[in-house]
Amino acid sequence: MPRLPRPLLPPTRRRQQRVRGVGEFDLIARYFKRPTRQAALGIGDDCALLQPTPGMQLAISSDMLVEGRHFLSTVEPARLGHKALAVNLSDLAACGARPLAFTLALALPSADETFLAGFSQGLLALADAHECELVGGDTTRGPLNICITVFGEVPAGQALLRSGARAGDDLYVSGHLGDARLALEVFRGNMAVPAEVFASARNRMEQPTPRVALGLALRGVASAAIDISDGLLGDLGHVIRASGVGARIDTEVAMQLTATYLDHPETRSLLKPEKWLELALSGGDDYELAFTAPQSARTAVQAAAAASATRVTRIGQIEAAAGMRLADAQGIVSTPDWASFDHFA
Repeated sequence: MPRLPRPLLPPTRRRQQRVRGVGEFDLIARYFKRPTRQAALGIGDDCALLQPTPGMQLAISSDMLVEGRHFLSTVEPARLGHKALAVNLSDLAACGARPLAFTLALALPSADETFLAGFSQGLLALADAHECELVGGDTTRGPLNICITVFGEVPAGQALLRSGARAGDDLYVSGHLGDARLALEVFRGNMAVPAEVFASARNRMEQPTPRVALGLALRGVASAAIDISDGLLGDLGHVIRASGVGARIDTEVAMQLTATYLDHPETRSLLKPEKWLELALSGGDDYELAFTAPQSARTAVQAAAAASATRVTRIGQIEAAAGMRLADAQGIVSTPDWASFDHFA
């Protein structure tokens, strides 16, 4: 996901307020502990206990969000709670796994009840929507840092992997790409858009939709899949390297993946076509799915999209020759030179 601008990260009052009498275990009990409905044992012991369904494999993923690196200090707590879990559920979606449970490790500058109430509300609302229980974790004082580990299950041998793409497969993406990066560019002062356009793009940045239903529907249909967190080019690069293939992307189709470009034609003149393409291909923070499927599965892909009520766009093809290529409307092929997000760059 893209680096966030440091000038927009002053300490906020809400994180400097100390609520007297709220200790670590009071905090857990008040905001995060709830009766378990699926897990064999939840919050309260040294370990949680999960009982996978017979014939299933556990799918496990972990993501960390650091203030100033992954999110702005201006984000509303409820939206931050939502996003913290959404980015993890997106990994389960890419694997075709059904969510089961998650743990939360949370470092807080102070036990601010206003922040905790909003954060836990956003977090647990999304958890309930996906029947994914909070079963444990840890809390401590420190710079705001959120680390979630999520657990899911998938039938043995049916997980969607990065290594299954084959030459001739179609290349698809779900939803829209580039709007989160557009919102970040507005935050940075690099561009200006109408208020309603910014609000929509900001919502995509702060409250992404994990495509869990689509991932489940793609089991047995898609040949490979990955979630798009650091930009399509970078994440698709993982797929083609793991699969030993290459990819060609149709730039005319890719340019129209950004919802702002599609829904607000008046904004198209604000950026050059190359910039719109860059937003879609390397913007990052999208949390959509990129996946491949045989050409013979086109009807099945559309059925999966309909069953999950998710927009799906065919944007290119997998090729035998290694590397990434862009093809324009005239068939002119070029090599992309945009870099995706690197956490240590």
